[in-house]
Amino acid sequence: MTRVNSVNRMQGLKAWVAGITWFAVSAALAQDDTAATAETRAIPRNEFGHISLAGTREHPGNWNGLLGSLANRSPNQRGNLPENLPYEQVPFQPWARDLHAQRSAEGGATDPHTRCKPSGGARMFHTPYGLEILDQGDTVFIIGVGSPHSWRQIFMDGRPHPQNPTPGWYGHSVGHWEGDTLVVDTVGFLGDDKFWITRDGYPHTTDLHTIERFSRPDFDTLRYEITIDDPGAYTASWTGGWFLTFGEGNVPFDYLCQENNLDPERMLGTDQ
Repeated sequence: MTRVNSVNRMQGLKAWVAGITWFAVSAALAQDDTAATAETRAIPRNEFGHISLAGTREHPGNWNGLLGSLANRSPNQRGNLPENLPYEQVPFQPWARDLHAQRSAEGGATDPHTRCKPSGGARMFHTPYGLEILDQGDTVFIIGVGSPHSWRQIFMDGRPHPQNPTPGWYGHSVGHWEGDTLVVDTVGFLGDDKFWITRDGYPHTTDLHTIERFSRPDFDTLRYEITIDDPGAYTASWTGGWFLTFGEGNVPFDYLCQENNLDPERMLGTDQ
């Protein structure tokens, strides 16, 4: 009986040692895998020494922007930047508040984007099927996929805005780098009847002036922030934004969407 107990204790000890050894080896392998993943998913830099805001040869893809808004309708709204204002604190002019409430009640039925029109301001960063940000050194291009294949040009060569810019869907944009953050200043937008500055319908006027900040806190995340300065629609400038996620393997494709195309699933209101 004593010998059997001794054998059992010895077998238990061997099993315990084997278990500890397996755990240590597994932990080491897991650390190696984590280190390898961290190395392969490091935030890339491009030939200009800037943080790259695009995919890489090893990890092609672009940015998905289907979540987020400029202000919080509820605490910790999904996708939003943590410092976004509560919706009640957005400094609307009275007419702008009423118009935004109307658009919200309609569920976005009259959004010009659903009529395949270009989306200026922050609305571009809600584009279905992703968007690409291409840094060419003296110019940055932002290309939306789920849109009328329009693109936005940001001049990085130090030029000022023209004194009287020709109004356009995307306005006139100049940019510069502040460390690893791309800062973009834009004026010269078309009016509110042409596009909404967000998917959820925040109004604007031709006085709109925006400052956008783009950064990449990790490989899979783009941080988008916009300051809206429009005395025609708001009583003060204000800032909001959201996070976009990297869509691995999500690359541009032939997406045909031009004016007068129909999108019956979204076009619930009167045609424009």
